[in-house]
Amino acid sequence: MELIEPATQYDVGEFFAKVAQAPKSALVLDYDGTLAPFRIERDKAAPYPGVTSILQEITSTTRTQIFIVTGRKTDDIVSLLGVYPYPTIWGLHGAQRRNPNGSVEMSCVDEDLVQGLMEADGWLRAQGLRQTAEYKPGSIAVHWRGHSEVEAAAIRKLVLQGWLQIARHRKVELLEFDGGVELRPPEPDKGDAVSEILKQLPASTPVAYLGDDTTDEHAFEALEGRGLRVLVRPEWRETEADIWIKPPDELLDFLDRWRQANPHKRRANSIL
Repeated sequence: MELIEPATQYDVGEFFAKVAQAPKSALVLDYDGTLAPFRIERDKAAPYPGVTSILQEITSTTRTQIFIVTGRKTDDIVSLLGVYPYPTIWGLHGAQRRNPNGSVEMSCVDEDLVQGLMEADGWLRAQGLRQTAEYKPGSIAVHWRGHSEVEAAAIRKLVLQGWLQIARHRKVELLEFDGGVELRPPEPDKGDAVSEILKQLPASTPVAYLGDDTTDEHAFEALEGRGLRVLVRPEWRETEADIWIKPPDELLDFLDRWRQANPHKRRANSIL
């Protein structure tokens, strides 16, 4: 597998050598744009062919713990990913966590945030833009993927102008992502989710984070000096990531290299 490394001279071979030697490792993955191609019909955004099977093999046969960190609701990932047992899923940029046993934890929703979301929804209704919106617990996202370049630019400009007025007097932030913008609480973010994951792991555990969007930069920053940060997207962009790979082929190569490098689980009848 040839990895493109425009950001640093990160020694990927040395990292995989650590994965091979470690008793445990962690693979932290964004979903949309990383494991799955973007789809206008978001409920049909299945992973790239081959991704589910190799993640299932990593889950079943290696000593890797998989985490998903996504802007989606955790239930969306359960229905789309197809890996069992389910990994720990951090949804809504870290505000929601689904544990492998199925229990779901959610950050407290501030009353000022609720008021801001109500105002944002009312503004969308007045502008005739509710059909572009995705309503989540604690946030609203507007998507313009699938519109023409001119239409997308017009929607973006209108929404940013309208929602900026709300963000100025409510405890909310505007978070732009690939193909849309979200009105959400200023914290937590994906970096907070990664920080919580790192707290659960011994300091010697090899960790990699794979993400594509500007929203993944918080996660890259949280992992600085602690693991491998991988930008996964067809085109290069400025990033804090250590390496850049293109989906789906280089993504599959990376996951397969991880599978081969990671120490396999001992069989129940193996001699310790």
